[in-house]
Amino acid sequence: MTTVDVVIPCYNYGRFLKACVNSVLDQSGVEVRVLIIDDTSSDDSLSVARELAADSRVTVIAHPTNKGHIRTYNEGIDWASSEYFLLLSADDLLVTGALARAVTIMEENPDVVLTHGRSLSWHDHLPIPQVEEAQDCSWNRQDLLKEMCSTSVNFVSTPTAISRTSVQKEVGGYRLSLPHAGDMEMWLRFAARGSVAYIDAVQAIYRKHPTAMSNTYLAEMISDYRQCQLAFTTFFDEHEHRLGTSGDLRCVARSALADRVFDRGIRLLRRGRLRTGISLIREAMAMDRRLRYLPPLWRLLKPPGKDGRQWALSIIR
Repeated sequence: MTTVDVVIPCYNYGRFLKACVNSVLDQSGVEVRVLIIDDTSSDDSLSVARELAADSRVTVIAHPTNKGHIRTYNEGIDWASSEYFLLLSADDLLVTGALARAVTIMEENPDVVLTHGRSLSWHDHLPIPQVEEAQDCSWNRQDLLKEMCSTSVNFVSTPTAISRTSVQKEVGGYRLSLPHAGDMEMWLRFAARGSVAYIDAVQAIYRKHPTAMSNTYLAEMISDYRQCQLAFTTFFDEHEHRLGTSGDLRCVARSALADRVFDRGIRLLRRGRLRTGISLIREAMAMDRRLRYLPPLWRLLKPPGKDGRQWALSIIR
């Protein structure tokens, strides 16, 4: 039976770890090997992990010092040796049949190097959602490279991203320079090496943590957008030789990201958050000179509410 290696990095998620690991061990139709890497947690993560290791399919590595998430991810990639691979956060869950669906597609289609599907968001204060096993779900080959470049959006939900281990080894690990956009750049690398399959089914449950607005929110937003820009730049700099139209796609990606940042700034202006909105608009103009000389300020003329147009005109003036 085909084996999937599942790496579960854990830092202070002891309260979630058992449910996460059990969602992997309970998968049918495939064999699994699980590696839990505890990155020097200060809670009971390590003791929970060692209890779970009573199952011979589970191995535990405990870091003596904190290595951070990128180095921990890459340690898991180095460990993997089975046919297929998944990196799963300790607070996320697989749904029934997720691994078998992905493996079946890749076993029957050698050109597919990466599969992903839908994930169901789960908020802390709500019960874990129950998902019925998908029957005869459909899938399609996705032009992930073109779609990501044309929208600057990461469509791949990480807990659903099951790949061929051999290709994961070929593309390499996550980049230390991309702590917030490393997954997006990783999927671009996969898309440059083979077909990507989108499974039209819920494959995982993604835990969303509540976050409060703070004084650093603007800085974090701009940092995330810059990370996205760096992800595209890094990818195209290293894969230009593989993609005959890489120059065109690079321009498409740059424009799409700048437009997304500009639109976010416009939306914030429409809500009255002037300082943040203007900062994002300036950031977008720095990304794409086209916006500096021909900024689509007409978008300001479409705020909600009957007084929106007058307010927008007053801001422009």
